[in-house]
Parts: sequence; C-alpha cells; structure tokens
Amino acid sequence: MSPQLILFNTPLTLLAGGVFGGIFILIKIPNGLRIGAMVGAALLNVLFNVAYMPSSPTKFMVQVIAGALIGCTMEKSDVTCLPQVVKPTLITLGAFLALNLAAGFLIHMVSPVDLLTALLCAVPGGVTDIPIIAADMGADTPKVALAQLARYILGVGIFPPMIFAYDNLRLKKEERGTCTNSVPAGRSGAALQRVKSTVKSPQAFVCTMCVALGAGFAGGLAGIPAGTFLFSTIAVLILRLCFDFAYLPPWVKKTALLISGCYIGGGIRVEDVRGFRLLALPIVIIIAGYIINCFITGKLLSRFCGFNRKEGMLTTTPAGASDIALSSADIGVENTGVIIIQIFRALIAMAVFPQLINLLVMVITGGD
Repeated sequence: MSPQLILFNTPLTLLAGGVFGGIFILIKIPNGLRIGAMVGAALLNVLFNVAYMPSSPTKFMVQVIAGALIGCTMEKSDVTCLPQVVKPTLITLGAFLALNLAAGFLIHMVSPVDLLTALLCAVPGGVTDIPIIAADMGADTPKVALAQLARYILGVGIFPPMIFAYDNLRLKKEERGTCTNSVPAGRSGAALQRVKSTVKSPQAFVCTMCVALGAGFAGGLAGIPAGTFLFSTIAVLILRLCFDFAYLPPWVKKTALLISGCYIGGGIRVEDVRGFRLLALPIVIIIAGYIINCFITGKLLSRFCGFNRKEGMLTTTPAGASDIALSSADIGVENTGVIIIQIFRALIAMAVFPQLINLLVMVITGGD
C-alpha cells in the first residue's frame, strides 16, 4: 500500500471505528467503544476494502497499553487479601484452564479451525486483548475475535440475569422445603476491602508509559509469544505494587480500545465473513462450556470456599473485572473477593494461558 493510501486509509478506519464506537456507547451496549470500533472498521473493509491499520506499531502499542492497564488494576490491598482468596482463585483458574483446553481441542476436532486458533478462541481473557495476542502468535485473528466477542456478550449480557434467576428459583424451592443449599442464602465469603491507590499525577503517567514501553520492547526482543504484553504487565505490576507510582488516565484506555478495535475489525475481509458460518459450532461449544463451568465450579466454590450460590457462580462468569463489579450490585452480590478473584483471573488468563497454549501446540506439532 502506498504512503498516500496509508495516510488516508488509517484516519478513515479510525473515523469509522470512532463513529460506530460512539453510537454503541450512546445506545448503552456494554464495552461499546471497542465493539463498535470492531464493527465500524469491519464494515469499512467488507464493503469498500479500504480499512487499514499499521500492523507492527499497532500491535506493539496496544499490547504495551493493555499490559499497563492490567498492571494498574492491581492494588496493594489485593496482595494482602491473597491468603483469603488463594483457594477460590486456584479453583477458578484450574476450572478455566481445563475448560480452555477441553473446548479448544473439541473445536479443533469438529471444525476446520487450526489448534492454536481453537485454543485461543476459548481463552477467558480480554475481548480485544486476546485477539491482539493471537495476531502476535500467528493465529487466525478474525476467528479469535469473533469467538471472544461471543464469550464477552455471554459474560456481560446473559450470565448475571441467568445467575439471578437461577438463585431465585432455588430459593423458592428451598422455602418450600424441596431442596437444600449447601451454603445458607445469607452466608458469603469473608468480606474483603479494596484500598485503591490515589496516585493520579502526570508524572506517574509518564513513568508508567516509559516503564511499559521499555519492558514491552524488551519483551518483543526476547522472542517470547506475546512477550510485549507479558513484560509490560509485569513491569507495571512491580511499579504499582512496590512503588505505588503507576497510573494511566481514562483517555489512554479509550484510545487503546479504539485502536485495537479498528485493528481487529480492519483485518476482517469478505471471505472471513463468509467463513464465519464455520464458527457456529465452535461458538456453541464455547457457550455451552462456560455455562456448564458456571454451575459446576460455582457449586465447588460454595461448598469449599464459603461463597453463597450467587457469589460462586458470579466468580466463574467470563467477563472483565470491571463488568463483574457493575453486575454484582445488580444481582445483590457485595463480596469484594469476587472482584479480586476476577482481577487475578484476567491477569493469569491473558499473561500465562497464551504461553501455556503456545508451548502445548509446539509440543504437539513438534515445533512446526
């Protein structure tokens, strides 16, 4: 593509993504900016074949900012609360990893999706972060993006009302004496208090970006899959937890969401849209797997970790920590431990799961 077209198509792609992102925000679609940006850029490319985002710089910057954002979500109080949440966190992560592997291998067996792409489709991570990592690892990014979008919609739009309705149904049956709950309705896990950092200075922002950029560059040179994201996450975590001097203003996150959404959407072509019908069965597998996991792992958390039914099931919901925080109040869950576990889940799922998947695929394929 000529420099003139790049200078024209890149702003056009950002404009299309921004317009649709703004519309999705106005109509109150959860995570509307990044989903709208994906839709806007995809439509621009499918209809006119002109969407374009520079590949290497975009992937690098989005991974750096995504890593920094994950690092900034952690608080010192989360670490001090770790002894109280380590058991439910291990149960939740173990269940998610088992589900990730089982669903990924099943998708690969019943569809023409390659193994790496299938496994990344089922990662319980970020709806835009995982596709960017998938692109860095050489997977089929549009397929991963669509599967992750389906997982996110499931986690935000379906799980909270499903959990609320199921809990009410069980409570009514218990009141009639037809069944029992292993954890009384009023009992919940130990109350945990998050103490948020008050550091929001321009100096902290500049320091955070410098640390994230330096670490991300080192991660890219290390040759580790998604090393840019992994190294920037770890570096900002250290800056946050050891020095309490990590901060990213909201506009940085919004910019990253817009750019990453445009990058993913801009990679969707007409042939990808035609091929999306092949993802119908994989998406059904992912949805069914997460629903089954919600009930089984939620029950385990209720039985062994002192969570009540709603808390246990909400902990297994495949959505972001901020989304869970918003949903928890709506369904009557006030245990902050649920949010802390979700933060650890997001951190491990996005930083560690792709590394494990890459290693597994290399072992199976012999490094080809």
